Formats: sequence, structure tokens, C-alpha cells
Amino acid sequence: MQIRKAYSGDLDTLLEFEQGIIEAERPFDVTLKTGQFHYYNLKEMLNRDDCAIIVAEENGQLIGSGSARILDAKPYNNYGSYSFLGFMYVDPSFRGRGVNRLIIDALKEWTKSKGLSEIRLQVYSDNSSAINAYEKVGFKPILTEMRLT
Repeated sequence: MQIRKAYSGDLDTLLEFEQGIIEAERPFDVTLKTGQFHYYNLKEMLNRDDCAIIVAEENGQLIGSGSARILDAKPYNNYGSYSFLGFMYVDPSFRGRGVNRLIIDALKEWTKSKGLSEIRLQVYSDNSSAINAYEKVGFKPILTEMRLT
């Protein structure tokens, strides 16, 4: 298995991964639109210096992805910028093989190379499998967002 930065030739598969993420998250969020939409501007993200898209590849096939974006912290935080992870996806047939850990490790290295130490992500509170995967690599919950209709 190879872990590498994504490039423009990967875009079609990355767009498929994005739809896989959306379909996996639909049961956790009744406010998501029906039909196809995009969370990310992947084409733009591939060309930005403040973004990294990392992919896992096995036998020439992309099997997973993740991204990091540098964001400004809130004025009340004790750090100036942080790395925000997203676009986390592993092909269902490759789950449970440590792909997520390898992608996050690469994103942590990218974050470190940018001089940042704070890394954050968001996950639906009912998505216990994703929460477990992130806790395995050291993430801890710090905030619960709530809604009222």
C-alpha cells in the first residue's frame, strides 16, 4: 500500500469518494439535501498550498483519502492556526486494515511541516464507528454541537 499526496489525475475517484462520504453520513443528518451535492471543492483543494489531500493506493487503485486544511483559529484560542481534517474515506472492502491510521499519520506529518501542532476534525455524534476510528489514533471529543428545529 502506498500513501501519497493526491494529484489532478485522481479527481474522478476523489469525487466518487466524496459521494461515498455523503451517503454514509445521510443517516446521521436529516438536514442534508437529497440528490447529489458536494462538501468540498476538490479541484481547488488539489492546487492550494494551505491544503493537502492524501490518498491510499493499492495495486494502482485508490482505496482511501483524507484532507487537511489550514484554518485560522478563533480569537480566543491560544494558537493562531490549526489543521482541520476532512474528506476521510476508506473503501468498505479495505476497512479494518489500518488505512485510516496511515492517512491520518501522513496528514499529521503535513501539519507538522506547516509548523502547526493543533489538529481538529468533526464527526457526527451518532457515528460510533467513525468516532472509534478517530479515538484509536488519539483524537478526543471536546464539543457537541446541538440543534433545535
